[in-house]
Amino acid sequence: MIDIFRRFFAVDMAIDLGTANTIIYVEGEGIVLNEPSVVAIERIGNRKVIRDIGIGAKEMIGRTPENIVAIKPMLDGVIADYQVTEQMLNAFIKRVHGSKLFTPGPRIIICVPYSSTPVERRAIRDSGIAAGATQVSLIAEPMAAAIGAELPVEEASGSLVVDIGGGTTEVGVVSLGGLVYANSIRVGGYKIDEAIRKYIRKKRGVEIGETSAEELKKNLAVAQIDPDAEPEEMKVAGHNIAEGIPQTLNVTSQEVHEAIADPLRQIIAAIREALQRTPPEIAADIAKSGVVLAGGGALIRNLSEKVATETKLPVRMADDPLTCVARGSGAALKYLNNVESIFFPVD
Repeated sequence: MIDIFRRFFAVDMAIDLGTANTIIYVEGEGIVLNEPSVVAIERIGNRKVIRDIGIGAKEMIGRTPENIVAIKPMLDGVIADYQVTEQMLNAFIKRVHGSKLFTPGPRIIICVPYSSTPVERRAIRDSGIAAGATQVSLIAEPMAAAIGAELPVEEASGSLVVDIGGGTTEVGVVSLGGLVYANSIRVGGYKIDEAIRKYIRKKRGVEIGETSAEELKKNLAVAQIDPDAEPEEMKVAGHNIAEGIPQTLNVTSQEVHEAIADPLRQIIAAIREALQRTPPEIAADIAKSGVVLAGGGALIRNLSEKVATETKLPVRMADDPLTCVARGSGAALKYLNNVESIFFPVD
């Protein structure tokens, strides 16, 4: 009876619990929530009270009074603050599931970095259970990205996927429903943002905020400079470090290109290592199928061309790379009862 009740009334979901954003996919509905993984906490006396979660909390970053702090409870794809992550998850799940009264708690798939430790995986699972899930399964981000990119993960054919997220870059070689090789490096969108901030601070003597660095990345970041392209500029505000006063400056696409060179070098090095450690038979498959890029970092202009130049392989971008992992996790809901190799062991 419980199984019949669940089949008709449960709302199973998949969650891409990312460093930058949390995306929720509901079976039969698709993406239903996409919000920043940010929580604003207000200190009232000795108490800490949640002021806002998601979009509203992100808008507070760098603008809060002393008694309010906007924090990111996920760091490099894993939980940095267990209690706040649990509250954030609970709030997001309620936004999706809370209006469905008298239904059983959802079964949930949550994405985790391949390099996450057993302790980190248990923390994520326990957060999901504490947030109201009746069952939590974990899936490695490279596998979820491969499924989301519609690669033939169950076939005896190798595919290489690279997911450049907010906190990590995940590289995976998939074949026969499992990961033949996978690696996770803690370089992603936030490290790219920080590289831009450090460059501006060192070269221009101006401190800019996280939001300004992110906007520079979105608007000016280019992995490979086209010598024939018109130079681009963007105006940002910060404060002059030497004089301690506000300053506005124009930043060029060439400067942003130089700023992000090292993080991109590390990402390409991780792809090369995957190719070096892939068995020859599967390497032959990848030589034909090429590399698939997913995640927000895949949107950096000319990155596909840069990776193709460095690896001598065809490269393509997954459809809607920002939601690729979430959609892949959602598609994996159908495997919950019969394909254990898809999922990550917790214990």
